[in-house]
This record gives sequence, C-alpha cells and structure tokens, in this order.
Amino acid sequence: MEILDKIALTLVIIGALNWLGIGLFAFNAVAVFCGSWTMLPRIIYTLVGIAGLWCIFFLIRTCTASQQ
Repeated sequence: MEILDKIALTLVIIGALNWLGIGLFAFNAVAVFCGSWTMLPRIIYTLVGIAGLWCIFFLIRTCTASQQ
C-alpha cells in the first residue's frame, strides 16, 4: 500500500503545480503537452482527482495511526 501512497502523492503534487501554472501564468501544462488529443487530458485530470481522494484517506490513516 505504501507504493500506492507515493504514486498518489506524486500525482497530487503534479496536479498542484499545474494549477499553480494556471493561476500565476495562465499556463496549462497538461493542455500544452497533450496537444490535440482530447481524451488524454481527461484521463490525466481523472487520475489526479482519484489521487487526491486517495490522499484524503492517506491523511486520515496517518492521523489516526499517530494518535494511537
């Protein structure tokens, strides 16, 4: 399960950096790198969203483990 946590955290960090680029510079790295492929950005955004949900559960697991 530890490898899944690391993959999810990596995807969330990549997603956060993409949002930083959008917010500060109006630069969407996913759109730039995926070009005209319409499904690939949706797949990437979906994976980042699922990783975000996974990190919520990771945070809950970590907090409850540290309180014991």
